[in-house]
Amino acid sequence: MQNKLRGNGIGGNGGADPGASGCPSVRADTARGRWLVLGATLFWGTSATLARFVFRDRHVPALTAVELRLLISVALLGPWLAWRGPAALSVRRADWGYFLVLGLFGVAAVQGTYYYAISVLGVGLAILIQYLAPALIVGWDALRGARVRPATVAAVASALIGVAMLVSNLDPATLKARPVHARPLDWAVGFGAAISFAFYVVFSKRGLRRYAPETVLFYTFIVAALFWAVVTPPWRIFSAGYGADLWMLFVALGVFSTLVPFILFNAGLRRLTATEAGIMATIEPVVAVLSAAAFLGEGLRAFQWLGALLVLAGAALASTQAPEAVPALAERG
Repeated sequence: MQNKLRGNGIGGNGGADPGASGCPSVRADTARGRWLVLGATLFWGTSATLARFVFRDRHVPALTAVELRLLISVALLGPWLAWRGPAALSVRRADWGYFLVLGLFGVAAVQGTYYYAISVLGVGLAILIQYLAPALIVGWDALRGARVRPATVAAVASALIGVAMLVSNLDPATLKARPVHARPLDWAVGFGAAISFAFYVVFSKRGLRRYAPETVLFYTFIVAALFWAVVTPPWRIFSAGYGADLWMLFVALGVFSTLVPFILFNAGLRRLTATEAGIMATIEPVVAVLSAAAFLGEGLRAFQWLGALLVLAGAALASTQAPEAVPALAERG
């Protein structure tokens, strides 16, 4: 079955064998995927505190940080893949277009729209809007004819309501001032973060059927880094005169906010349905808020603790379903 899936390539059917859901090896692989996505959310959530420090206290433009963390990730990932052997860097010419699309409309769009949304809408609203993505993924499944179970809808609703409650007290000054004056374009870009994240999750699964997670990331990171290098030329960043301490923070963001969590997430996504991976990713704001409370002294209200529990309940509900609960259909087009 595995050889058959690989033979179909990026356009092939990557769904699990419905008859194999009770197999211990399939259950173990699914459980491993959940732990990998959870690990990614831990890195993303804790590093969000560091990113906020870089933006707010060191006054680094958000898109500069996006570009640098992508370039640092590529600089570290490339030599490691080369050391593993030529096969790790080998991709079919027919798949170059796939990596271009995923790099631009997935990686570059996700990071750019999300950080822009933070700058114009505030942290709380940016997080809330981005995590509409699981609902969009479920809607996409339904449009493609998949049977969406009530438990899946309940999991998405629980996670979304929980995120809304969780971020209700984040960055209150920004939430009061900026959204009122936000332009329609700002709101459109904010919702673009949810659309691009949903696209990234769904479209990544095509490449993960043929290539290792780190190979997919390497080429899509290159595309995204080149795109943002056109927006903000590297020489302009180097001429800003950032000190050695700030460059250490950039490296930390590249490793712990980008390279490590994206490898973990893609490895987990390879083993899970797009819907379950998207729902489990909503644990990130829980980690971010708890991290801010621990390291920045930002207190949590009971309302927010309840929201965190709802997010965790949504993730748990999504994880109780069998591997074939949200069937993976053959990709079209």
